[in-house]
Amino acid sequence: MLALASIYDGGSRRSAAKLGGVGLQIIRDWVLRFNVHGPEGLIDRKAPGQARKLNAACRQALAEKVERGPIPAVDGVVRWRLKDLVQWVVEEFGISLDETTVGRELRAMGFRKLSARPRHYDQSGEAIEDFKKTSPSSWQRSGPPCPPEPT
Repeated sequence: MLALASIYDGGSRRSAAKLGGVGLQIIRDWVLRFNVHGPEGLIDRKAPGQARKLNAACRQALAEKVERGPIPAVDGVVRWRLKDLVQWVVEEFGISLDETTVGRELRAMGFRKLSARPRHYDQSGEAIEDFKKTSPSSWQRSGPPCPPEPT
């Protein structure tokens, strides 16, 4: 603020930069921000970054699609993969996204990756029950405690 006061009192930008301990470009930026926004313009704020490619309506439609799940006869898959959802977004909205971006959007909406525990296709329920019945118990009763050693 002292550097800006120096400029507004008629001082040069070079002397203001020396007074503030910064370069001429920073002084120039400060002057422009101060002229447009006043003292609040000097407070650093987060850079806006790139705008999201999916608007709120697209995100809502994506969430509904994931909630409903795929229809195997129509969608050709039995569970959604990120690459399937990317393809759906391209077909539905004409927006090209990376799988990572779709995954980030889904995670931000509260979805988590779930996968079922794998099972062998030829698994027999009877064999499982027989295994449970014949398996030895995982623990055995301890023997009597050792007598204390004589001292």
